[in-house]
Formats: sequence, C-alpha cells, structure tokens
Amino acid sequence: MSPANPIHLVQHTIPDLIQSKLAFIATEPLPWKEIVLAVSWTVWAFETYILYRQFPNYAKPKPPQELAAFFPDDKFRQGQKYGASKIKFSAFSLLFNLLFETALIVCDGYARSWDAATALAGKLGYSNDNEIAVSLVWTTLFMLARQIPIIPIRYYETFVIEEKYGFNKTTKGLFVADILKMLAIGAVIGLPFRAAFLWIVNWAGSSFVVFQLVIVIIFPLLIQPLFNKLSPLPEGTLRTRVEALAGSLNFPLKHLYVIDGSKRTSHSNAYFYGMPWSKHIVIFDTLIEKTSEEQIEAIVAHELGHWAYSHPSKMIVVSQLYLAAILSVFPPFLRSSPLLRSFGFSARVAARPPVLVAYTLFQLVQGPLGAVLRVGINALSRRFEYQADRFACELDAKAAKEGHGHPHHGDGDSDASMGERLGQALISLHVGNLSTVWVDWLFSTWHHSHPTLTERLKALEMIRKEAKDKAASQGKKEL
Repeated sequence: MSPANPIHLVQHTIPDLIQSKLAFIATEPLPWKEIVLAVSWTVWAFETYILYRQFPNYAKPKPPQELAAFFPDDKFRQGQKYGASKIKFSAFSLLFNLLFETALIVCDGYARSWDAATALAGKLGYSNDNEIAVSLVWTTLFMLARQIPIIPIRYYETFVIEEKYGFNKTTKGLFVADILKMLAIGAVIGLPFRAAFLWIVNWAGSSFVVFQLVIVIIFPLLIQPLFNKLSPLPEGTLRTRVEALAGSLNFPLKHLYVIDGSKRTSHSNAYFYGMPWSKHIVIFDTLIEKTSEEQIEAIVAHELGHWAYSHPSKMIVVSQLYLAAILSVFPPFLRSSPLLRSFGFSARVAARPPVLVAYTLFQLVQGPLGAVLRVGINALSRRFEYQADRFACELDAKAAKEGHGHPHHGDGDSDASMGERLGQALISLHVGNLSTVWVDWLFSTWHHSHPTLTERLKALEMIRKEAKDKAASQGKKEL
C-alpha cells in the first residue's frame, strides 16, 4: 500500500514518526517523578488562580442590569452565597487531591501497591507472571485507596453545602447505597473492562474504541436504572407536546421517560439517549415540577437540536481522535523501564512493564495535556450549545413554512416564540439552580461546557432579530 494513502498515513506513517521521535523515553533515565510533581503543582497553582479570579464575583450585590428583572433579590443573594461556598469547596478539593497524589508519588505508592497486589494474587493462587490477575488486584486496591479518603469530602458536599441551600434530597442510607453500588459496578463492569483493555493493547490498540462505545450504550440501559427510576411520562398535554415536536422533526422517539431526579437533588435537566434508529427522551421530575410545559417543550427542542446536528456523534469522534493520539504516543512509555524505576518499581517489574502500570504512569505524565485539551472540548461544546439554541429558535419559522405550528394550550407564555420560551426556561433554570450570572471569562473558558446565561440570551436575541429582519426583507420583496 502506498504511503500516500490516508489510512496508511494515519495508521502507520504518523504513529511511526511520533514513536521514533519519542524513542528516548524507553531508554533514558529521566526524572519522571520530579517532572510529574512539578507539572502537577503548576497546574494546581493555575487552577487555584482561576478560582481566585472568580471568587470576587460572588460579592457583587446585584445581577447584571439586563437580568435584574428576572432575579428576585433573595434568590440572587442566596445564589451568590451558594457560588461562594462551592468555589471554596472546589479550592479545598483541588488541594486535597494534589496532596493525596503527591504523597502517593513521593512514598512510591504505585510501586508498593503493586507489590501488595502481587502478594495478594499469589495467595489467591495466581502466579506472579499472570499480569492480568495481578493488574486486576492492583486496580481493586487502588480503587479502594482512592475512594475511601474522598468519602468524607463527598459527604460534606452533599449533607452540608447542598443541604444548606435546599438542593440535597439524598438520605444517609441512599448515600451509602450509592457508594456500594459504584464499587459493585467497578467490580462487575470495570474489572472485566480492564482485563479486555490489557488484552486489546497486546493485540490491537486501535480496537479499544469498541469498548468505549459499549460503555456509552450500556450506561443508560444498565447502570442508570441502578440509581434512578425511569417511568413513562403520563398521558397529558406535556406528553402530547413533546411527541408532536419529535414527530415533526422525524426524531425516532421510542420512549418518553420521567426520571426521579428529586430522589437525590432538586436540580433539574433533560436529555436523550439511544441508538440512531431508537431514541429515548428523559425529563427530570424536578423540571416538570418547576417549569411550564411551554418552556419544557423549548428545552426538549434544544436537545433535539443536538440530535439534528449529530453533536453526540461528533463528540464521540473527537474523543476517539484524542484517544488515537494518546495511544500513538503510549508505546514508548509501555517499553520504558526507566519510567517505572523512577516511580520506585523493582528492576524485575520494570524490566517488563505491566501494561496497566505503564498506562497509569503515562496518564500522570500526559495529564496536564489532557487538561489543556479539555479547554478545546469545552469550546466545541459551547459552539454546539449555540447551534442547538438556534435550531430551537428556527422551529417556528420552519413550522410556518410547512403550514403547521406547534400546539399551544393557553398558558401564560403560550403565545411566545420557541426562542422566547427557551430564554425564559434558561432564566428559570438559573434562578432555580442558584447559578451565578457573574462569571470571569477565564474561569468560564477553563470550566464551562455551556455558554453563560448572559451570552446565551444575547445570542437568542440576535437570532430573533435576524429572523425579524429576514421576514421584513421578504415582505418588501413580495410588495
């Protein structure tokens, strides 16, 4: 096959070039531990600086003038306090995670836990050379070591911060049950998944994409029901609205569910999932409770905009390109005995690096790059949100052109356009969720996958203005 062939270029030429440039990683004894610590503390300092930039916004006494009419004073003040509490908690969590990881690295925790896993696997009847068995034991020990220390932090977030501002609906029994379920899922699904990963890396790294897609598919079908109950949305005007909207767009709606989000929180949302030929729409019961049917219809229209533009599929493609790029860099680390020696592994283990150990240490090395790439993913996600908003806004014009409209049932905002109802819904969600409306641009760029409320409302207003100008122009042409 000619090297000019695009497939050959992507599968062989580019990876081979990258690996040849990084060949020194497999042989040169670089101070990997010190490099990871230095970069980790640098990233922490930058992220803490971003939080520091955002924090003064929670001291502002009033919302932006263009939003003042929509935010009652008591709700705005409560939202400011809630935001300040969350950002303080984020700063603490960042520092805690960094100190935990630093201790793990400095004390050779990765190597010590591998030795413990090897000994435990031996007691279970597995040979030291059984890489998959030892790796799965090591993963289990590591999962427990990482999860147990953060339980008090999660408890504080749930039963102090969320409880204080009226969002928490989780009981202590449910909190414990969720932890046990997550550990069980990690054992039942996570361990076989990692075993498959080890086998695939030794066979054909690029096929790992199949297992990512499997997780995307099985989460809503098998994992989500373990934590929340999905019930058919009762017959009524809301169901009629959503089904009519989906039908007008040829959306392959199979089921329309309401989810008991109120079981854990009073925050609200809506989403869809499923295969290309069979989709399911899920609406939080908290959204139904707090939001008008017209506004819920507009929210669903926005979600269907994501479907119409194939945003979920595009995000999967982007994630696979990122994964392919990562896997193209991984091979030199997989063969790097100096990498393992730097983190305290014995010469015997380092001479033939276990795949999962090498990949875990590789993740530590490339972690900061992942944080930077996340900014790019957030930017793409915000672009998709604008596109979905525009799609919802243009539905009225589309319906008028095709000679039919969306059903209205006489409520307060039934005469509003889809774009106006979407704007009202966004405001309602922000007020109900106590979301801040003062956002530092760098904080938003680093953290937010959605545009700010002010940005979205301005974009919606611009879309409505464009539609009016277009209608006026067409009217003049007809005259």
